[in-house]
Amino acid sequence: MVKRLSKIKQGSWDWELFFVFLGLCIFGLLMVYEASSASALRDFGDKFAYLKDQSRWFLIGLLVTVFLSYFDYKKLYGLSFFMLSGVIVLLMMVFIPGIGISTMGAARWINLGFFSFQPAEIAKLVMVIYLASWFSSKEKRRFLAFMMLFSLVVGLILLEPDMGTAMVLSILSLAIYFFSGASLFHFFVVLPAGILGVVGLIMVAPYRLSRFKTFLNLGNDPLGGSYHINQVLIAIGSGGIFGLGIGQSRQKFEYLPEAMTDSIFAIIGEELGFFGAVALIGAFLFFLYRGYKIAVGAPNLLGRLIAMGITFYIGVQTVINLAAMVSLIPLTGVPLPFISYGGTALVVEMAGVGILLNISRKVKK
Repeated sequence: MVKRLSKIKQGSWDWELFFVFLGLCIFGLLMVYEASSASALRDFGDKFAYLKDQSRWFLIGLLVTVFLSYFDYKKLYGLSFFMLSGVIVLLMMVFIPGIGISTMGAARWINLGFFSFQPAEIAKLVMVIYLASWFSSKEKRRFLAFMMLFSLVVGLILLEPDMGTAMVLSILSLAIYFFSGASLFHFFVVLPAGILGVVGLIMVAPYRLSRFKTFLNLGNDPLGGSYHINQVLIAIGSGGIFGLGIGQSRQKFEYLPEAMTDSIFAIIGEELGFFGAVALIGAFLFFLYRGYKIAVGAPNLLGRLIAMGITFYIGVQTVINLAAMVSLIPLTGVPLPFISYGGTALVVEMAGVGILLNISRKVKK
């Protein structure tokens, strides 16, 4: 009888992870509506327009989550090469006229007619799966081959250009490489090169240099380069301890750029205040803790690397987004996981959770 109960328990999801993830997604839908209602009414004559769109992606993502939670993650090993090859092709397709969508000088989307999506978001999860599969095999940690692959994928994303996603993918890829047991010597080789690369990318692009100067001096060009971050800080500061209340944001009325996407945390801080922001951060920390527990308890190296990679992926994006919102780093185009508006990012993040839940079913409780 004891053995039977043990088997049943071992085959179940990590329900704590699932419920905190589901809570974050539902809260995200609420905040997408709160942040977008004014702009949706202006653009579409329907204040629920963005909420409806995000809700459709959420339902698709939920189906993907459930499917992947029962799809044996070990099969991803055999599929990883084809997944990576497909993503590289998609990253190239964004530059093809008529297929790729170019807006404001950036080519980041592929238009299929009935919907569009962002390949760079898919690349994050696919790189986790491919690198975990590669480094869990006998042919481990080939540094030059890894750097060539890493440079190809990150280089294509930088060409879009999308430095925020490239930065997330760089940190994520290097983390998985070192999680697999790589030599620290390689880390000290990559770190200076990475710093020089970031400095070079900032210097060659005027808009990046403007953002960096704004980061150093928030009073510089208040109606231009520093306008966005100043509006973010006004929103967060206006919330005080307890917030203005749900639906009471003033910054969403066309004062705050990207209020429902990268800057949605500012609306959360404005409406829910310090306590609301801390509660949200606490929910993310609990999610990361459960992801770490799943990674530690994974039955093999493949599961451990995939679980650690997905957890790190969510954690890095969260930290970068929140750090940018409180001006600890320059503003970047990195969305807040599960919360920000964006169908591709949401479905990919939910797919990652599905894989985490699948690995959790193999963990001995």
